[in-house]
Amino acid sequence: MVKIGNVELGDFPLLLAPMEDVSDPPFRALCKEQGADMMYTEFISVEGLIRDATKSVQKLDIYPDERPVGVQIFGAEIDSMRRAAEIVEDAKPEVLDINFGCPVKKVVCKMAGAGILQDIDRMVELTKAIVDSTKLPVTVKTRLGWDDKTIKIEEVAERLQDVGIQALSIHGRTRKQMYKGEADWTLMGKIKENPRIHIPIFGNGDINSPQKAAEYRDRYGVDGIMIGRATIGNPWIFREIKHYFATGEILPPPTVEERVNAAREHLRRSLDWKNEKLAVLEMRRHYTNYFKGFKNVKYFRSRLVDTMIPEEIYSILDEIEETYSGLAIVR
Repeated sequence: MVKIGNVELGDFPLLLAPMEDVSDPPFRALCKEQGADMMYTEFISVEGLIRDATKSVQKLDIYPDERPVGVQIFGAEIDSMRRAAEIVEDAKPEVLDINFGCPVKKVVCKMAGAGILQDIDRMVELTKAIVDSTKLPVTVKTRLGWDDKTIKIEEVAERLQDVGIQALSIHGRTRKQMYKGEADWTLMGKIKENPRIHIPIFGNGDINSPQKAAEYRDRYGVDGIMIGRATIGNPWIFREIKHYFATGEILPPPTVEERVNAAREHLRRSLDWKNEKLAVLEMRRHYTNYFKGFKNVKYFRSRLVDTMIPEEIYSILDEIEETYSGLAIVR
């Protein structure tokens, strides 16, 4: 049984990665229904939280049926991080996660996210301050290093464990790589072989199929897998991986009806949770994957991203279901 503090996650948990403008409550609900074992929020600016910025505070919303949930924060100043941790604790998530992995320039230039990988001592100091200031289990998500010359993830794992984190998620790229090239899980395997390491180690990067999930689980010995980009418009990946783990069989792809219903429900929940304009705009990144493998679907997809009117989107979704119902979908 894999545990973060007292939070039980099963024998080999599948985690939804924190993704900006993606892993919000509407999408997390769909992933939970499809078998995700733990959710992480979009990353939240500590400066936004302590200044009561609407967008940052809204990201603390957690619904009962999506638990367990980890709230992820990012920042660079110890005092701000402590104050934000108090606010997060009041939201009552199961876990507080620190983002030391975001590669975006506007974040790293402030020595937040992956920026702090340039100063491991500061990273450890900041983490200890958060651990000491909250009753929540604290976890960290990070990358292998700043660049190929500064990969110190084995040292980082030991030192962060020593100051009290309860789990570590590792994305198998450096900050310099951004999301290019292939994720390297080799060092995750070495960390798992380290007899000093006793906290769960979760692997992240390039898991996009049940077969790859099983291969990396067996090859590197991680305690669970965190999945990010492969979930966009594809919450079924969680059930597909779990089915493959249990049976060795590949599930058939979701039916046309399942895909259209998921898109409808995702939009409905988004409209309920956020303002109409934002809900419509942020749904656009999901349509390509919701309807991947639909022959000549570009006509419908173009219409979906051209309109700002929810009623028109629902009507187009009805057309898609009517047009493709009963047809085989190419995986």
